[in-house]
Amino acid sequence: MELTQSEDMAADIGDRDESGKARQVAALPWRKRDGTVEYLLITSLYTGRWIVPKGWPQKGKSRRQSAQAEAWEEAGIVGPASKAIGSFDYRKIQCDGGAIPCSVDVFPLHVRQVRENFPERGARKRAWIDRVEAARLVDEPQLSELMMRFSPGM
Repeated sequence: MELTQSEDMAADIGDRDESGKARQVAALPWRKRDGTVEYLLITSLYTGRWIVPKGWPQKGKSRRQSAQAEAWEEAGIVGPASKAIGSFDYRKIQCDGGAIPCSVDVFPLHVRQVRENFPERGARKRAWIDRVEAARLVDEPQLSELMMRFSPGM
């Protein structure tokens, strides 16, 4: 999935895809260790399940830049993000028990720095996990497929 320049620009939370789902962005933080791809997963704030950093596009930033900002805020990581490699769907659970159907564009982020002080430090756990195990741990099948298909240099 390749985004056009206009699609790459961040928008309001109210942005919807063609099927009516709210659009979000995610970073897929990766590194190579001993020739193997590893992903940095974080825990969600409320359920503690393993996820990738994701959130709403930020005004004044491209979707790619918004994914980089989420990676910093939620995981304390910095690095260049590539073009989106696809998307996955999930239901964002709200505090009132309602759910928002979301479509999330995924931007691989080559992690160059891992910092100890970042905005959501203490609220989440983070762990480097090999590709196969990381793909097994996330709940979203489409995200799992993207994780298994991704190859640095795509």
